[in-house]
Amino acid sequence: MTPRPYRVVSRRDDLIDTVTLELAPVGDACPAPMAGQFNMLWAFGVGEAPISVAGFDDGVLIHTIRRVGAVTAALCASVDGDQIGLRGPFGTGWDLPRATGGDVLVVAGGLGLAPVRPIITDLLANRADFGRAVLLVGARTPDALLYRDELEGWRGRLDLDVEVTVDAASPAWRGDVGVVTRLIERAPVDPANTTAFVCGPEVMMRFAAQAVLDRGVPATHVVLSLERNMHCAIGHCGHCQLGPMFVCKDGPVVGWTDVEALLRIRER
Repeated sequence: MTPRPYRVVSRRDDLIDTVTLELAPVGDACPAPMAGQFNMLWAFGVGEAPISVAGFDDGVLIHTIRRVGAVTAALCASVDGDQIGLRGPFGTGWDLPRATGGDVLVVAGGLGLAPVRPIITDLLANRADFGRAVLLVGARTPDALLYRDELEGWRGRLDLDVEVTVDAASPAWRGDVGVVTRLIERAPVDPANTTAFVCGPEVMMRFAAQAVLDRGVPATHVVLSLERNMHCAIGHCGHCQLGPMFVCKDGPVVGWTDVEALLRIRER
């Protein structure tokens, strides 16, 4: 529960309100995370916030952070050499090996591309273990697309199908326009032999999961990553409760069959 000091070794401005930090341990490192887990990042003197792990390479943690409040604003203001606190990892992770031998469909909306980034990294590192691999990415506008250089690199590969769409665009945009769920119907996968990994705003995930099911993907092969207001990260405070679940402990990665009824309840 005590944050360990980590040093910012790299900072990149991705969007006007979003940065990616690479963090290395100052002393003892936290345990290595699984893809899909999250850490609690502590801005000293301000507070801490749950941030998904966007990558882990040779002991260096990668976190993509959007500025939405005091804590994330302080984290986003970090520069090379600054220290922040880190506890974790917490929660459940993506079970990519469950898709071994079959096709993989990854659907990401907005900042949801960050938590699924490790899926793509692991999938490409073990490409021979899987069939067709498809990444569908949606954003509000072209200026809101994360990891543009990586997206271009992935799109240039012959072993990964990448489709990108935006909700609204200027005449200069040459890609698809519309919600990301519209891309699912033409994704080149064998539905009966596909595992779908979905992450993004809750309403997007609900519609994306339904679109995947309509394609014929078994409900037991649809996996989501939930986002809730996590505070303690161990299921004690109740901030992230969703029905009988505590997202910080029982999630964030969950099967569609476990949360379908909960996500279909309209919130006031």
